[in-house]
Amino acid sequence: MNRRTFLASAGAAAATALAPRARAATPGYFPAIDTHTHFYDPTRPQGAPWPPKTEPVLYRPRYPADFRAQAAPHRVVGTVVVEASEWVEDNQWILDLAKNDESIVGLVGHLVPGRPEFATNLARFAANPLFRGLRMRGSYVKDLTDPAALADLKRVADRDLSIDTVGGAASLPVTLALARKFPSLRVVIDHVPFGDWDANPAAMRGPFAEVAKLPNIFAKISNVVRRVDGKIIDDPAHYRPALDTLVDLFGPDRVFFGSNWPVSDRIAPYATLHRVVAEYFASKGAAMAGKYFWRNSHNAYRWIRRGVAASLTP
Repeated sequence: MNRRTFLASAGAAAATALAPRARAATPGYFPAIDTHTHFYDPTRPQGAPWPPKTEPVLYRPRYPADFRAQAAPHRVVGTVVVEASEWVEDNQWILDLAKNDESIVGLVGHLVPGRPEFATNLARFAANPLFRGLRMRGSYVKDLTDPAALADLKRVADRDLSIDTVGGAASLPVTLALARKFPSLRVVIDHVPFGDWDANPAAMRGPFAEVAKLPNIFAKISNVVRRVDGKIIDDPAHYRPALDTLVDLFGPDRVFFGSNWPVSDRIAPYATLHRVVAEYFASKGAAMAGKYFWRNSHNAYRWIRRGVAASLTP
């Protein structure tokens, strides 16, 4: 099957495949947008720069249909894709997938601020409304003093796009500086709670204290479930202290759901990681669960209501 045929057939199946599974979802689960997935195909003629061949769980094609098979039974009705590839054209590869697959409601792309081609590429990709922002490692802009990088980040803010920061606790100083420098820029911290504080969730209060005060910083809760001695800890009560701390720090309006699928497959099945957070946020009431599972992420990313996600109304 060539790429054009694949995209057409995937698009034709997307709406019909997702809606029935969403209707058959586990009772009591809330409709959700998964804000952290990765799609790629290392079998393409050009291959893929990530994941490496040494990752047997990950090193195989991962397409939206594969994601829906895992997520739709839990009322996950769409996804924001986060581009892990450093190849500029892989931003377009995802946007091409999205043309014919309405389960993709947004893309957080990958461009490096400060590079000569940044402005041209940003204008090109941002012309597509599904392009919602960029993911940035702290090492890209270490101290926010490089004029070229600052000019590019201003371009992101001026286009009403977002920035995801990734890198664990070490990324927090850059996250804080970025949000202060550009108060109109929505900044999303990826993959909290960080593993650094598993033994003592209260220890995250100090490092997050200043970060959580800024109203333009959001926390993507996409790194919850753990393995200890090879065994999955699937009791939601185990994670309550860390989740309580994050909700207390960031408040009810700046935390939201992501899975990090398929990277999450290295830790636990999708059903497990979803159940852990679903049980926790359901205990906070329907309003809080709705904010966590889709409303807050829409405020952060302004993702596009399309496909089954079009039913999610303000």
